[in-house]
Amino acid sequence: MPLDVLALLNKTGALLQGHFRLSSGLHSPNYVQCAVLLQHPRNAKALGEALAKLIRSTRPQRIVAPAMGGLIIGYTVAEALDVPMVFTERKDGEMALRRGFKINQGERIVIIEDVVTTGKSTRETAAVVATHGGLVFGYGSILNRSGKQNPFDHPYESLLTLALETWEEASCPLCAKGMAIDSPGSRFR
Repeated sequence: MPLDVLALLNKTGALLQGHFRLSSGLHSPNYVQCAVLLQHPRNAKALGEALAKLIRSTRPQRIVAPAMGGLIIGYTVAEALDVPMVFTERKDGEMALRRGFKINQGERIVIIEDVVTTGKSTRETAAVVATHGGLVFGYGSILNRSGKQNPFDHPYESLLTLALETWEEASCPLCAKGMAIDSPGSRFR
């Protein structure tokens, strides 16, 4: 039976309605809190296995995921592929590889994220991979809400694509209505 990601998002309460500032800085009436979806190990494993099947042809030697959102899904994808996984994280506002993690020169890397909107964290992670000598061969995410089939420069796979509205802050109708905003992403905490 195929994995119904949208049904899982709804069942777990991970698809939120309101007024949100996304990690990208854009505003939206919708927020997908993948941490809520992935808190159930059964869901995390199923999603990781499904995404691993989609990216297997890129033959990654290592999965790299940006913290925080990519940690769990990155780990479960790596587990399904039986390859190591490391993560990038922000230090003084810049994405970095820390904690003694290494990327080998010429190593085949796939970057895994939970949600892609603008792809900023994913591109920052790709730059870190390049700095450490790795080669990005592909990207993957649970959800693509970028509005593009592939917002990146290498193959990209997602388990679900949703066209969810976003606005720049200056043109946000929810701000114009004075609606309180929530910033659940890690960049604006």
